[in-house]
Amino acid sequence: MENGIKLQYHKINAIYYQSVWDFQQQLHNRLKQHKRSCSQDKSLTPSLGHLIMCEHRPVFTMGKSASKQNLLLDAKSLADHSIELFEINRGGDITYHGPGQLTGYLIMDLELLYRDLHLYIRNLEEVIIRTLSDYDLIGIRIPEYTGVWIERDYKLWKICAIGVHMSRWISMHGFGFNINTDLSYFKHIVPCGIEETDKEVTSLAQELNRSVATEEVELSLRKHISEVFGLQIIKV
Repeated sequence: MENGIKLQYHKINAIYYQSVWDFQQQLHNRLKQHKRSCSQDKSLTPSLGHLIMCEHRPVFTMGKSASKQNLLLDAKSLADHSIELFEINRGGDITYHGPGQLTGYLIMDLELLYRDLHLYIRNLEEVIIRTLSDYDLIGIRIPEYTGVWIERDYKLWKICAIGVHMSRWISMHGFGFNINTDLSYFKHIVPCGIEETDKEVTSLAQELNRSVATEEVELSLRKHISEVFGLQIIKV
């Protein structure tokens, strides 16, 4: 059931990380400023939140708790492979974003829904689990690690990484959902800092043994974000 809160939807393709990082920060700062104004003037209404979905050019991002040892390439090798590297303010360790992966960023005032970071992350996982169900795949959570996994061949395969940042209960960052992702890039890092041999990375295409239209998955994700969070999503 929708609760009246609206998200403006932005779709961007094949973008350098810095561009969307700057855009995220701009929207985040604007929302924080409007929230301050609302606290001083009760006649103001909460501002629209934002949902960005994009496919990045190849980039490794390192969260606040990332260990540099989990990056297996030096600066020259990164340049040789045309991979960018960013240290950012989300939670979690190192991960990869690139073509064929849908990265979703939610920038909204979580306080309009609830003050519960744990529940927010579980709800992001629920969005991915419901999307996988649309493809007759069972996505699962495991207690030790954030994200969504698939259990197969006596292993756990991570299909979606999740990492967020919160300031004044306004969210940033979100999820990286592997659709047709070139998984070889993950061999250059210890994904999310997880070294266990029974845990690997997968994609929707790998699980279905066929390529998947990104636009199709995007529609499913938007539908489930709206359902899980009770939000109305408005295209720009």
